[in-house]
Amino acid sequence: MTVATVSPILHNIDDLDGRLDSDHSEIASIEKTKRRKITDTSNQEISKEARLAYYKKSSSSGVRYGSLHKGLGLSDGVIDQLRNQNTNNLLLNHKKLHLVLDLDHTLLNTTSLDKMSQDEEYLKTQTQSDHSLQHVHIVDTPNMKVMTKLRPYIRTFLMEASQMFELSIYTMGTQDYALEMAKLLDPANQIFGGRVISRSDSTDEDRKALDNMLARESAVVILDDTKDVWQNNNQDNVIVMPRYHFFKSSCQQYGISSSCQQYGISNSKPYSELKTDECDRYGGAYLASVLQLLRHVHTIFFNEVELKGWDLIDRDVRPVLKILQKEVLKGCKLVFSHIWPSNVKADTHPLWKLAEQLGATCSTQVDPSVTHVVAADARTQKSCWAVKKGKFLVNPQWIDTTLFMWQRQPEYNFPCQTNIKQI
Repeated sequence: MTVATVSPILHNIDDLDGRLDSDHSEIASIEKTKRRKITDTSNQEISKEARLAYYKKSSSSGVRYGSLHKGLGLSDGVIDQLRNQNTNNLLLNHKKLHLVLDLDHTLLNTTSLDKMSQDEEYLKTQTQSDHSLQHVHIVDTPNMKVMTKLRPYIRTFLMEASQMFELSIYTMGTQDYALEMAKLLDPANQIFGGRVISRSDSTDEDRKALDNMLARESAVVILDDTKDVWQNNNQDNVIVMPRYHFFKSSCQQYGISSSCQQYGISNSKPYSELKTDECDRYGGAYLASVLQLLRHVHTIFFNEVELKGWDLIDRDVRPVLKILQKEVLKGCKLVFSHIWPSNVKADTHPLWKLAEQLGATCSTQVDPSVTHVVAADARTQKSCWAVKKGKFLVNPQWIDTTLFMWQRQPEYNFPCQTNIKQI
């Protein structure tokens, strides 16, 4: 049986500490422009009436502690105080940041029972001992009949992440669905503590936003399979995850023929039909690599405060994420060949912008300083030049996968072929 693989994130992540020293000034300057005066909640406590109103409204509306209901009725000043108090308590007393987690395609994959293929039917009747899969659950309630597969390594990921972050769920699914998934992920309610936000809790019907979170945006990290679902001013908080497609219906929904092909691995069936699961090329789980990245973000956020003497409550995690991302392709110079139509301005194309976001330098012309040619066809003039000059020749998916993994990927895993479809 062929096991589909994905590459690990930041395999040499510990080496980044030294390289980040030169970027302290950048962090400081960005933070200085974004810093705001934080009210000392120990001296100006939130009024008892405001607290009672918050808890009474939260209880009656079904909103869990950790979110702010859109009809709560508190003033902006009181809401800011609630956010500051919660965040300051986490930072100063628990050394924790906030971590907001998407559900579908990030932590799990769900399909309707009536949409399962014939080759997936075994999951309805067989026990775990009959196959190598873990965390397959049937949820059968009056409101839904679905099967959910939790992403590999999920239990360890949630437990260890909760030591560094206060975890919340935020999904655009229904409240009933969100609560049922939260039960699967956290049966004892020890990790999320009821912090589950669904579509009905959101202040925007079509997009997610941190304005209903009991958290300061500067102390929030988000894991989601897309940035676009978040409001623009929250997208710098997002770490984008590769989508987890376990079931055939999920693959079909996103127009891929198998869950393996999203990583450039040819396979005719999804994981469910292969009776296998997502893992990296070392046999580990993708979430284990994400956890490693989160550890590093946490370490930099808190350790730089200790080393530089910055005020912890004024720190902002977003510049830390940006600097880490810019380290990924630092030192690489890329030239693109036949990736987009000739009438498209190169530096406006998403792939060009993405490469720069990862720290690469991009150019339209080859020269001795070029390290990579990114091409959709190995027969182009620039592709032939790369081969002749001993430069890396890769297909466009090398950049996309590098983004997901937060580490430069082995170029030999992304060869440029003559039949690669243009983006």
